Amino acid sequence: MNREELMTLLPHRDGMLLLDQLDKEGEMAHGQYHVRGDEWFLQGHFPDAPVVPGVILCEILAQACGLLIGDEIKGKTPVYTGLDKVRFRNSVRPGDEIRVTARIERRMGNFFFAAAEAHVGDKLCVQGKLSFALLEG
Repeated sequence: MNREELMTLLPHRDGMLLLDQLDKEGEMAHGQYHVRGDEWFLQGHFPDAPVVPGVILCEILAQACGLLIGDEIKGKTPVYTGLDKVRFRNSVRPGDEIRVTARIERRMGNFFFAAAEAHVGDKLCVQGKLSFALLEG
């Protein structure tokens, strides 16, 4: 899926849509985001040595996880309910191509529990367990 296709499922738009593409293979999602360098979150983090904030990396993971549930997400708002065992291993900087891998581990009603990680090249940058709920509207 490209950005236009992603927007048919996710409610996120420019500025907060943090995936350029995503492919689903069975129960796994593989996504990509190119850090251009002009993103709002880099302007003050840090002016002389920009680094993608950890919370933004977690959001990238979450968007990939949310897309795994497919059409069920349409018209609903996915919200975090938890982050667990999140570890930041390497910095992500302008010009980097982030590759995300995500999978849903279990589900309870409208609550989903997932695992995800992101790499730049062969370096693991962030990994963790995420949970989210789908809210109506």
